[in-house]
Amino acid sequence: MTNWYIGLMSGTSLDGVDAVLADLSPDAPRACRVAGHTSLPMPAPLRAELLQLNTSGDNELHRAALAANALVRLYAQAVEQLLQRCSVTAGQVAAIGVHGQTVRHRPGQFDGTGYTLQLNNPALLAELTSITTVADFRSRDVAAGGQGAPLVPAFHQCVFGQAGRAVGVLNIGGIANLSVLSADGSVLGFDCGPGNALMDYWVARHRGALYDEGGRWAASGQVLPTLLARLLAEPYLHQRPPKSTGRDLFNPDWLSRQLQGFEDADPADVQATLAQLTARASADAALAWLPAGSPLIVCGGGALNQDLLQRLAELAPQLGVQASDSHGLAPLQVEAAAFAWLARRCLQNQAGNLPQVTGAAGPRVLGAIYPR
Repeated sequence: MTNWYIGLMSGTSLDGVDAVLADLSPDAPRACRVAGHTSLPMPAPLRAELLQLNTSGDNELHRAALAANALVRLYAQAVEQLLQRCSVTAGQVAAIGVHGQTVRHRPGQFDGTGYTLQLNNPALLAELTSITTVADFRSRDVAAGGQGAPLVPAFHQCVFGQAGRAVGVLNIGGIANLSVLSADGSVLGFDCGPGNALMDYWVARHRGALYDEGGRWAASGQVLPTLLARLLAEPYLHQRPPKSTGRDLFNPDWLSRQLQGFEDADPADVQATLAQLTARASADAALAWLPAGSPLIVCGGGALNQDLLQRLAELAPQLGVQASDSHGLAPLQVEAAAFAWLARRCLQNQAGNLPQVTGAAGPRVLGAIYPR
């Protein structure tokens, strides 16, 4: 069987689709070599629709189905572009691992099981690409009593783990999640709080931009201590893992409630405070679980935010804050590569979750397979 796999990721930030072609052969460096990467921006109408589908609205089922189709067509474009760039044919690829777009994440709630919902149409993707497609990675873990997230710590251990040394891996997408790779080989991980989602919302509202490039707008403002204290009082931030979160909690309505009494604040100061919230929640989690001297490897879109990295470094001087490209994987490649890796785990009938991370009853094979 071929060792070429494609990973597709459109994260909580909703800024675009990342696609990687990964060599997962046993002799590849760290068992994962990214041979190619492409990104496509999220079309504005689709982004708006996906954001709206995070909350209840009219005709949801119909709209969600059509949004999933549109998203998959974007995935298919990314796959086609990636194959052309890498001079690889569809027949040479073992499988695509595609996460889909999370619009609801409520594990363990309501009826004791809850649910996690990623908009996707993997049957259509298999049809459009002629490549076996693996999707729906989270629901089996939730069915087994787990959070269904994060699923990347096992992959982080594979590519970033260091024998005899503790390592932290902080993925900052719309939500921030931390993997704790202990010196003894054990692994923990959890969503530690908001990542870019609130900052992206605020800069879009006040400056019409998709994101605060380099964190320059946040850097121009001043942190509001009283507001920061209110934000940091959010109970989720003080829960012990296993835990996971998403836009179900950290969304514009949540922020609006927190901003009551700060209506006259300078928007740049609010942005600075939101950046400090992300940095504090992430740094507090890392400092609580990692020994001094551990590297803290940052990936995801937040790793491109220099202001955010500086805040992290100032808050956690005991840790070596560094972007993941210094460890062989560019920040925007890590999560997509993880789902390529999880697709292979599924095809090989190997467990993809870590029960100590998600809280599931045991190891489970994750994913549903749609043959080419």
